Amino acid sequence: MKARPLSITIISWLFIIFGSIALVGGLLPLVGANTAQLLAEFKQHWMVHLSHLAALVSGLFMLRAHNWARWLLVAWIVFHIVIGALHGWVPLLTHVVIFSVILFFLFRRKASEFFSGGGTVYRIPTNP
Repeated sequence: MKARPLSITIISWLFIIFGSIALVGGLLPLVGANTAQLLAEFKQHWMVHLSHLAALVSGLFMLRAHNWARWLLVAWIVFHIVIGALHGWVPLLTHVVIFSVILFFLFRRKASEFFSGGGTVYRIPTNP
């Protein structure tokens, strides 16, 4: 297995941390809510919670060298750039700059070699 690049470790942990904080922060106000309140909240904000979950899942599985997790993060980034565009030029440019740096590190040669292994969850050792 290829060694994980430091940039992938940092990006993965950032998305794990921020995805977890955002998910817990979004769901924490629902503690003690009744069923009707829960249903109403999920009908209104399910995409927000799904976005937070996607950030968390992509970070977790990128640490384990799953290429699909890298592409999930790319989809998450594209989604946020579109959302930034809906809010004006400054949020759009901010998202584009930040995510361009992240995309650069996700697709460098070392990162691509790391993700080409297919993940480590079900890897069978080749040497007896």
